[in-house]
Amino acid sequence: MSQSPLSPVRDLERLNPDIDRIHELAESLLPVYAQIELGEALPDPEQNQALVALIAILHELHPADMAVVLESLPLQERVLVWKLGAPEEDGEVLLEVSEPVRETLIEAMDKAELLAAVDDLDADELAELAPDLPNQVVYEALSTRDEEERAQVAAAMSFADDQVGAIMDFELVSIRADVSCEVVLRYLRRFESLPDHTDKIFVVDDDDILQGVLPIRKLLVVDPDTQVADIMVDDVVVFRPEDDVEEAAQAFERYDLVTAPVVDANKKLIGRLTVDEMVDVIREESEADMLNMAGLQEEEDLFAPVMDSVKNRWMWLAINLCTAFVASRVIGAFEGSIEKIVALAALMPIVAGIGGNSGNQTITMIVRAMAMGQMTGNQAMHLLRKEEGVALVNGLIWGSVMGVVAWLLYGSLGIGLVMVAAMTLNLLLAATVGVLIPVAMDKMGRDPALGSSVLITAVTDSGGFLIFLGLATIFLL
Repeated sequence: MSQSPLSPVRDLERLNPDIDRIHELAESLLPVYAQIELGEALPDPEQNQALVALIAILHELHPADMAVVLESLPLQERVLVWKLGAPEEDGEVLLEVSEPVRETLIEAMDKAELLAAVDDLDADELAELAPDLPNQVVYEALSTRDEEERAQVAAAMSFADDQVGAIMDFELVSIRADVSCEVVLRYLRRFESLPDHTDKIFVVDDDDILQGVLPIRKLLVVDPDTQVADIMVDDVVVFRPEDDVEEAAQAFERYDLVTAPVVDANKKLIGRLTVDEMVDVIREESEADMLNMAGLQEEEDLFAPVMDSVKNRWMWLAINLCTAFVASRVIGAFEGSIEKIVALAALMPIVAGIGGNSGNQTITMIVRAMAMGQMTGNQAMHLLRKEEGVALVNGLIWGSVMGVVAWLLYGSLGIGLVMVAAMTLNLLLAATVGVLIPVAMDKMGRDPALGSSVLITAVTDSGGFLIFLGLATIFLL
């Protein structure tokens, strides 16, 4: 006899919200947005059917999926969908969405809705949202918490966004080393549920000084009469609240951690880090590097107002315009050469293009190495020599290929040789600046990825034109 599938199981198909369907329903309801009240039917049967269908879809979504939906909708539809979502999950959704989208959602909520949204959040979650909330909402939300929770929120908010203390979780389970595993198991049964991602129990002394950890997998299989001190692990990866979150995320990846303790200067246990926060850090750092390399100043709401997007993008476009002007003046300086040898105009973009592509490859490798902690200042010269070696080999190979092509096309051996030399020299230039730009940015305390793609393209364009047209002027005219 066949068994019916279990409806609560969330397979891959259910994990991907039907954004197109939600967009279609929300768009159809925009004309009657002002008439929509939760729990009340709309006069028009078709619109009411769309409303019921939309609410049913939204209330089935996980908060993380709801966040994806909200980030994928234009502003008016986003506000409508946010209004129709499950209110008891508002706080979790606000934690999941990007900061620009979070701002638009908070603007659409009144004080009572915001207080209800944050009411069930833990201290560390409230601290994460607090900078985006109105001060009065934060004050009233804290007034309902006990003294310990208020102190935890204040502690988390005292750290910068890129420090471990800003994202540490205060929910944890700790025990003493001088008790048996049977006592620990009885203690755990008193909890309604353990904190999320509990893979280990922290062992502390009477002053909450960290002594080690007891992995749950050991606790479940060991003799109940065994003392915690006999099986606990004392070689533990620990973090300080002042540590950099990106370095902490790298440690989680390196050591396959699920949780890790956070201790103060006296080794007193004050919180823990969890893998879900570290995954968010890795994703956010990756997105930030990608945006910075493209010259975007900050994360941008996909459906932000035009002027907001303009403000976010203008600076590096202005820089790019200046560098393009420099490249045009380089070409202008060799107008006479181009008039005499028209083939130069057709071959110039090839030299600049391959230089830009090679430079972007180099700079991507260097920025990634810096982000992964694989590169220090002492290694910069070694990597510079290595990248120049790669550029030299590629330049000779592909320069020779294009040299032969140019010779066959234009019947001039001189043009072919200039092509080989120009491509090789431009690739060497690209490799050099591809290493030096992120290193210089890092030395100045800036993000190594910031505008790197724009800068490398500017250098290889201007440099490529100068090298190619300069060599052609010297040797062909």
